[in-house]
Amino acid sequence: MSNDMLYGIHAVKAVLENDPARFIEVLVLKGRQDERLLPVLNELTALGITIQEAGRKVLDDRAKGAVHQGIIARVKPAKQYNENDLDAILASKPQPLLLVLDGVTDPHNLGACLRNADAAGAAAVIVPKDKSAQLNATASKVACGAAEVMPLVRVTNLARTLRALQEKGVWVVGTAGEATQDIYQAKLTGPMAIVMGAEGDGMRRLTRETCDELIKIPMAGAVSSLNVSVASGICLFEAVRQRQSN
Repeated sequence: MSNDMLYGIHAVKAVLENDPARFIEVLVLKGRQDERLLPVLNELTALGITIQEAGRKVLDDRAKGAVHQGIIARVKPAKQYNENDLDAILASKPQPLLLVLDGVTDPHNLGACLRNADAAGAAAVIVPKDKSAQLNATASKVACGAAEVMPLVRVTNLARTLRALQEKGVWVVGTAGEATQDIYQAKLTGPMAIVMGAEGDGMRRLTRETCDELIKIPMAGAVSSLNVSVASGICLFEAVRQRQSN
């Protein structure tokens, strides 16, 4: 399995706080010792992690255009989750809330959805193994640390996984523009999986047919849809609001 690259202070801090054993090497911009970066460097040094200074061109070349904020780390891959881990994940929270992404291929959107899921207290994000964005350096940076703490579960067959969740008492709610009920009318409490479709195409037919219920975000303006990460945040936090009201 290949090693991963992390760019930026948030991504490096997240690994430092959650699994420092993953670090292989850290490159930092020569001469940068500001108040944001210095505490991170001190923690890395205290743990015996090798830090190398490098010029801006070296960091820019390694980052391949990504904004690195003067620090890049090469790390061992994060823990991989699959359908066999779902029972333990469901048992970790009394009323588990899951975010399911059906074919989201943009790593920026994946990272933002992971960040939303973590902020909303979701138990996991579930994606199909095929036709789904990889948890690369871009996704990790956008996630601002959430990629290190939010389980990303890759499953072989999404519809089959949704049916297995239903058998365990999880209500599966899909989001679709043609739904007759909006998120403010729907009951979003209890064990639940909220399914978001792919950018542009929405949920696949089999995924849609597997859902227990379809809901939509009411749109009052001229646009007909929202970015998937924005929509996921709205749906997750409406579920959070309803759960806090009960």
